[in-house]
Amino acid sequence: MCPDFKDLLAFEIKKEIADRYFGFRKLIEEDKLDLADKIKQDSFFLQKRISFDLLRIFILLRDEDLILAFLDAAHLDKKNFYDPRFTKVETITARVFQGVPLRGWWKFAKFKNLLYDAYDRLTIHIEQYRGKIKEITELKNTIDMEIKQFYQQNDLGSILHFINALGNTTKVGDMEGGLETGLAADLDHKMHIDPPLPIEHFLPVIEPLPPLRRLRSQLRKWAQPAYKRHGKVFIETYPVHQAYIREHTR
Repeated sequence: MCPDFKDLLAFEIKKEIADRYFGFRKLIEEDKLDLADKIKQDSFFLQKRISFDLLRIFILLRDEDLILAFLDAAHLDKKNFYDPRFTKVETITARVFQGVPLRGWWKFAKFKNLLYDAYDRLTIHIEQYRGKIKEITELKNTIDMEIKQFYQQNDLGSILHFINALGNTTKVGDMEGGLETGLAADLDHKMHIDPPLPIEHFLPVIEPLPPLRRLRSQLRKWAQPAYKRHGKVFIETYPVHQAYIREHTR
């Protein structure tokens, strides 16, 4: 076999190995970017819908003893979901109740129904959120398997040894013959693919909430002292709240 043909064959083999190696890596990196994007989207879902539902409940209950009792019954972590600073800010109240209608004939019924509706929406949105978490967890598990398969099929030390054995005159990218001792291990360390962090590192894991029918009597029990303390005034001034909303959300 003539030297030129040998060099050409070696070059084609090296190119095919490099294309396969870096092509597989690229697919994994693209999947990791897709995972990061889904985590970002779900974070927005959490901040927007679930946070608004919770803020409505917190504003209606208002006092910390009632809010903490609710969080305990709903199995929601206080550290992740409750900040007392937000419950008494007028602009936040206007924002989260924007377009929320009142239902009922009597003032207490309207107040109670606001609480029921907020909790009902919360259960729906948390179930949707849990579905999203399941999807991104499955994607993360797929990426973990891809990385495991990648290293099973692409031992960089063996690849570089094989390329070096083909001859040291042909160059493919940054890989060429005559590799120094220890270079393969150093290159393998630099090109290591880290698996994605656990999903709970980015987003909280939320257990399913009790359905409204199971918590309705307890919600009514909390609504009674909340209505006496501040809820009656809240309902009486609700048209004012809506006017404030229209003025500050244009």
